[in-house]
Amino acid sequence: MSAPLPVTRFAPSPTGHLHLGNARTALFSYLAARSEGGRFVLRIEDTDVARNEPALVDRVLDDLRWLGLDWDEGPDRGGPNGPYLQSERGAVYASAIATLRAAGRVYPCFCTPEELDLERRAQRAAGRPPRYAGTCAALSEEEVRRQTAAGTPSALRFRVPAGRTIEFDDRIHGPQRFASDDIGDFIVARADDSASFFLSNAIDDARMQVNLVLRGDDHLANTPRQLLLLEALGLPAPRYGHLPLLLAPSGGAPLSKRDRVAGLHELRAQGYLPGAIVNYLLRLGHGGAPEHWLTPAQMHGHFRLAAVSRSAPHFDETQLRHWQREAVRHASAGELNGWLGPRLTALGDEARRDRFVAAVRGNILFPDEADPLIGMISPGDIDAGEQAVAALSEAGAAFFEQAIASLASAGADFAAWTRAIGGASGRRGAALYKPLRAALTGSTQGPELAPLVELMGPKVVTARLRAAARRVTSG
Repeated sequence: MSAPLPVTRFAPSPTGHLHLGNARTALFSYLAARSEGGRFVLRIEDTDVARNEPALVDRVLDDLRWLGLDWDEGPDRGGPNGPYLQSERGAVYASAIATLRAAGRVYPCFCTPEELDLERRAQRAAGRPPRYAGTCAALSEEEVRRQTAAGTPSALRFRVPAGRTIEFDDRIHGPQRFASDDIGDFIVARADDSASFFLSNAIDDARMQVNLVLRGDDHLANTPRQLLLLEALGLPAPRYGHLPLLLAPSGGAPLSKRDRVAGLHELRAQGYLPGAIVNYLLRLGHGGAPEHWLTPAQMHGHFRLAAVSRSAPHFDETQLRHWQREAVRHASAGELNGWLGPRLTALGDEARRDRFVAAVRGNILFPDEADPLIGMISPGDIDAGEQAVAALSEAGAAFFEQAIASLASAGADFAAWTRAIGGASGRRGAALYKPLRAALTGSTQGPELAPLVELMGPKVVTARLRAAARRVTSG
């Protein structure tokens, strides 16, 4: 019997823009499904009432769409296992909690946050890992009724069975074993009756038929708790794969919002293209991809879960910039026009904008780098750098006068014009092109000169050459 097709999910909390590490988890989950013809589910875990806003949900969806991901089920398109907002799934969780109550698998806990904090401090001081000591596990029914009648707030804890070993085969880290005696009874419902992460997350995976969960390895210790819950509820458990966290470039700490490259919002604001992000993330701790550029449609064919490393990758801005250069190189003229946006308006019609983009795409990584190039081909004076001034002086005023005269005879043919300049001046190669570029652009380096000259037009070219001649003459 063949294995079922993978059903993966991404389940972010809408508390802002996606973190780069979250985006990697989303991409890997998406590719794990698509690489085997499975389904990808988007679920929004929006139970944090204080921070839950519809605009934040829309922001997460926009970030994922911008990356080029799409989903088969989700809050914006529905599906057979909805709703896909956890804030709308309260009845599902209430039913599960009722089942656990009926089976005697949960009990009320009246411990205050202050008492629990003191308990954890004492355990750490004694060199023991913090876990709930079971203070309320053996309360009598009479005591429970008394505290409830007195209005004492209570959470609901799951009774972890003693003496058990919870085992599972992690798709990234391999076989895992946890002793139930080390876990401690954990909360499944808060004092306000809302479901905890342990409960809601596990139930939703089962109810949405998710059979492969990829998430950060900071959740690895949560998995045995959720396996015990699913067992108690008679629900199927997915396979789990815990991805090593993305680390900051400076050391062993996880990449965080304090790092300027942490969020997609920041990267988008800097001008990174989505293709650069996904090509970079695909290779971040994953050895299954070739070195060359991949389109989103090609990526699933190169993704293998077995090729994901167990070691935590570090963020490398140099590599991200490499893929940004590749993204600019592979983008269509229309994509680059949209990327550069209103700054192209000064260039005039679409045909001229397309010619400009074709001329400069190899010389820009981010949109603001196009601004000086736009100024370079536009009418008006330009500032010459130190090397450009030296090149002008070395060529002498006569060279630029010869260039003006040659322009009149050669017209719009750049090759014919530069041949005529060479014939009149006796200059060849760098000795010809370096001072010519310096006069026209104010620099001795930059994009190919011929298309820039075409975009400038004869009036701008003539004005720049005359200005160069005057500069040299005046000393």
